[in-house]
Amino acid sequence: MSVSPLSSSASAGLPAGGSVTERITAAVTQAIVERRLMPGTKLVEQQLADIFQCSRTLVRQALNQLSRDRLVKLEPARGAFVAEPGVEEARQVFEVRKMLESAMLADLCERITPAQLRQLRSHLKQEREAVRRTDVPGRTRLLADFHVVLARMQGNAVLAQILADLLSRSSLIALMYQSSHSAAESQAEHEAIVDALEARDQAAVLRLLDSHLGNVEANLRLHPRVQDLKAVLAPNRP
Repeated sequence: MSVSPLSSSASAGLPAGGSVTERITAAVTQAIVERRLMPGTKLVEQQLADIFQCSRTLVRQALNQLSRDRLVKLEPARGAFVAEPGVEEARQVFEVRKMLESAMLADLCERITPAQLRQLRSHLKQEREAVRRTDVPGRTRLLADFHVVLARMQGNAVLAQILADLLSRSSLIALMYQSSHSAAESQAEHEAIVDALEARDQAAVLRLLDSHLGNVEANLRLHPRVQDLKAVLAPNRP
């Protein structure tokens, strides 16, 4: 018997507070970030209603919110599906991330506190442990959360939410285009960024961030695959 990638999220790992609609939205988003829900997966309203023990009306509200977040695509007469980002959208997401995160880290480098550095070191320790024990959902969530933790240190809730949304879309993009950039490499790059923040070396921070995001993007297969018609259709020759 197969287990829904949302079943565990419905009962654990998510805050008990908030409306049912918010819990459904959070569970689907978390499943995407942890790469348990693949692009193109159909989200059946009745199945979601059974998982969360609620009405289909509440499920529909959650799907509408996820659609506004561009994590779900609603198709008339067909239903809801986990979004499948296109190549141009993927490029644009990384372009926006570079702009936002560069400005964010440049500012943070000037005013980061010892308490914030301790928080980042604690997060890095969790990342290392998750990578070492090959906890794929855990390490994926932690590697994404690193960037959100940095955003929250700005004290700007809007910035943190925008970045969280972009990271969810980045997770979908990675699923679509099969990133070969390993979790261990990403974790090591996070370590280097925090070292540079602690040294208040803004030039190094920005260089390392650009390299980190560039490495992730470069390892995505964003180039459309063009079929060689001659190779496909020409008769085999001895």
